[in-house]
Order: sequence, then structure tokens, then C-alpha cells
Amino acid sequence: MKKIAGVLLVISMYLLGQALGYFSVYLKTSANVKNSENWGLGFGKEGEKPTGNVSAEKLKDYNAYYVGEGEEKVIYLTFDCGYENGNTEKILDALKKHDVQATFFVVGHFLESAPEIVRRMEEEGHSIGNHTYHHLDMSKISTKEEFEKEIADVEKLYQEITGKEISKYYRPPQGKYNTGNLKMAKELGYQTFFWSLAYVDWYQDKQPTKEEAFKKLVGRIHPGAIVLLHSTSSTNAGILDELLTKWEEMGYEIRPLSELGTK
Repeated sequence: MKKIAGVLLVISMYLLGQALGYFSVYLKTSANVKNSENWGLGFGKEGEKPTGNVSAEKLKDYNAYYVGEGEEKVIYLTFDCGYENGNTEKILDALKKHDVQATFFVVGHFLESAPEIVRRMEEEGHSIGNHTYHHLDMSKISTKEEFEKEIADVEKLYQEITGKEISKYYRPPQGKYNTGNLKMAKELGYQTFFWSLAYVDWYQDKQPTKEEAFKKLVGRIHPGAIVLLHSTSSTNAGILDELLTKWEEMGYEIRPLSELGTK
């Protein structure tokens, strides 16, 4: 009973973090990373790249990205993994069917509770990124020692599970960040990845319908999109096969994050 209560507490804290901080869409565009602590997007015409509240050029100073360059029809598919609730393997099945490589950003709880799924991700050619061990608001962490521990604890556990090093990809929990965080990640050899397309898919008791999901994920897809989905979403698990087919019919190719900016 205590174990179940502990798991429910972790899930509740994770969902609260999503609700409080994940989205700040339609924020006023800013060129100053120092004054920005919530990643946000503003959308224009359908099929066009959104604006970030920090420009892609400015983010490059910190080895950070939110969208690919150019107008080539390329998608970079990523998933945030806060905990496992039975949907991740369905997502992996769809990715395997379409021969698609994605990036999964994991936290400590996911590594602890689902090591066999983590091994499957690695064996099937996906990249595993660092979403920090405790999914904290990293913009409130001021010392490099604290920041590095959140990163290093994920690295250590991933290596214990797979025998390999984690990909040096970092995604700030809840999209919260500041200049100091981005500098620390860069100094640790990481690239930071925000996103240019996502939707509210993390509430377990209020999952979007297929129609709502397709309206956002098809209507707002654009060249160079870094797409963020949550592996906890039953909607995502149910629609991914059809969604990948639709993107392919629209002429999009899904590439791994390792190719971002190289073509």
C-alpha cells in the first residue's frame, strides 16, 4: 500500500508540474534568454514555423534549439517520459512499424520503474535524453553542483541499465529555464532541446480526443518541427500509427535529433 501511495504521489507531483509550467504558448517574443523562464510559442499561419519567446539564433549561443533550420519537410519526434502507465510500448510498436527513430527524455522515476522498456528503446535505435532525475524547476537551481547532480544521476542509472552512455540531450522540466541553466548544460556537453509543436496531452483524466489531437498535430505541423508528446498519453498511443502515416502522406520525413541542423 505504501508503495502504491508513493507512486501516486510521484505521478501527482509530475502532473502538477505540467499544469503549472509546461505551456506558455502565445507569449510575447523576447530576444533575452536571461529574462525568460518559461518556454513559449506563438503560432501564425497553418504550416508555418511558430515563433519562440527566444529566437532560434539566440538559443544557438547556448547550444539550444526549438526548431530545425530551412524549409525542408523534416520532423524531429520527441517524447517526455515522467512515469510508465502502459502506453509507452504501444508507442514503440508504432515507431517500429514505421521505422522511425525518436528521442525519449527520461526522469529518474521512469528509469527506476521501467528499465526493461528503457532497454527496448535503446535496442530499437531510439535516443534517450536527460529530463533530470527529479523533474524539478531547474530555473530555481543556482549552483552548478546541484544542476550537475540532477543530470549525473540520470546518466549513472541509464548506464547501469543499458551499459551505455545516455545521449547528451537535455530538456528542461516544465519548459522552465534561465541563462545560467543553459550555460551549465552546455558546459556539461549537452544540447538543450525545447519544442515547436506540442499539445495538452498529459492529463490522465482528461485525455484529448483523436480529433482534437489531429487538429493540433496535423494542422500545426511545419518544416523542422521538434514535436513534443508525452508517453503517458493513451491518445498518443492510440493515434501514433495513423499520425505517422498522415505526416508521411504530407511529405514529411522523421529524422533523429542527431541530424538537426546538419542538412
